[in-house]
Amino acid sequence: MRLEMTALLAAATLVGFGGTVSAHHSFAMFDQEHPIELVGTVKEFKFTSPHTFILLQVKGADGADVVWNLEGGAPSGLVRDGWTGKTLKPGDEVQLKVDPLRSGAPGGSWNPSKAKFKDGNPILVTH
Repeated sequence: MRLEMTALLAAATLVGFGGTVSAHHSFAMFDQEHPIELVGTVKEFKFTSPHTFILLQVKGADGADVVWNLEGGAPSGLVRDGWTGKTLKPGDEVQLKVDPLRSGAPGGSWNPSKAKFKDGNPILVTH
């Protein structure tokens, strides 16, 4: 009886936390149907868990600099693609196709497969 109660409690706990885990990984705030291309200079590359971030300085339509806060995948996923915390450095000029924030704020999500240096060269050379 005690073993059955422990199993029931464990199952209830997993079900209770299941919604929290899936909610954390929602990308509903990003407009995935209208991606945009950004060209700018890396201010900072945050290789942190649970998500990576690129702070990208971009020239706005009025010519003023705007810093975009771009959220990427987990470092563990990027490592599998060959990325490290030193792959991007402040001052690197890059082109990124991003899914912008639906709110219109300067932010979005980025994917390493849609990133390259401003001159068109790949960020990582694979052999």
